[in-house]
Amino acid sequence: MKANELKNLSPAELDAKLVELKDELFKLRFQQAINQLENPMRIRAVKKDIARVKTIIRDIELHGANA
Repeated sequence: MKANELKNLSPAELDAKLVELKDELFKLRFQQAINQLENPMRIRAVKKDIARVKTIIRDIELHGANA
């Protein structure tokens, strides 16, 4: 997911996206633990997406929705 796509989302949508990504990361880690994970690089991508969402949420907190 691109940062530009995330910047266009509302704060409520960003929170929902964050919950969705954390749930996906949990499922991926569980699959990795039982050796059923097909693409281990997906964990890394999901972590980066979580960081992007958190960064944009923090930016909105600091500068308001107009940033």
